Amino acid sequence: MSSVIRIATRSSKLALWQAEHIQQLITDASPESSIEIVHITTTGDSNQTDALRQFGGTGVFTREVQTSVLKGDTDIAVHSLKDLQTEPTDGLTLAGVPERAPTADALLLPDGQQIDGLDELPENATIGTGSPRRQAQLLHIRPDLKMEEIRGNVDTRIRKLDEGQFDAIILAEAGLTRLGLADRISLRLQPPEVLAAVGQGAIGIECRSDDTETMQVLKKITDPGVLCRVSAERALLSSLRAGCHAPLGAESIIEGDHLSLTGVLLSADGSRRLESTVTGSVDEPESIGRAVASSLLDQGGGELL
Repeated sequence: MSSVIRIATRSSKLALWQAEHIQQLITDASPESSIEIVHITTTGDSNQTDALRQFGGTGVFTREVQTSVLKGDTDIAVHSLKDLQTEPTDGLTLAGVPERAPTADALLLPDGQQIDGLDELPENATIGTGSPRRQAQLLHIRPDLKMEEIRGNVDTRIRKLDEGQFDAIILAEAGLTRLGLADRISLRLQPPEVLAAVGQGAIGIECRSDDTETMQVLKKITDPGVLCRVSAERALLSSLRAGCHAPLGAESIIEGDHLSLTGVLLSADGSRRLESTVTGSVDEPESIGRAVASSLLDQGGGELL
């Protein structure tokens, strides 16, 4: 007997790509399942003008999607994992984390120009990004840069760039790759200079905590290595009680049976930068995340949150 799994997702082009990707993964892993996609409008989608941290920050792209699952209108919620708050939502469980896309940030210049480093940007260049993490890390390298808020979906942001509203913008490499826009990347921003957001490049799938049948389906499409890495990253964020808009970057690497996690925490203006790396067993990702958080706090990180 076939079962219907209803996917709750935002309606942006990238969110729909992710939902359709999960639809295909589930279909391949459980051919007996029938999948429906249900579009949900979130607070973050409705308000395209204010800075995210001004009207709620954490949860503005996930709350309404989660509510749909909790009410039983849908069965699973598909999120960009970097948008999903680390504190569990009562009644929901993070039951699926498939293969991860590239985690780097990407700098885009008008009309796809290419550069080899941030030092090639003109003095006092205006950079479009609303992410405190991206702003702080770029300002640490180039204090002269001017950071300005930018909202809208990927296409809208690129249009604003090409119209001359910004000298450059920062987006996630994962989203650009998924939308077939990787050729617009002018410079990949990656460690050790720029560390990604917690969970960046990963997709997180939630279902109701009592829905054991759907949990078993989602387990089939979960990548154990990715789950290990993001569990450590999310434990770091949760332990700092920082929220997804904190100036915090993370990099996780698995080598054999060992997981290494690096966290960086910065002041908003980029003038202060704290860093910590902890390596341990892949069997204890949350402990590694908590250890990195503890080290950052010991260095005075509480003042930067």
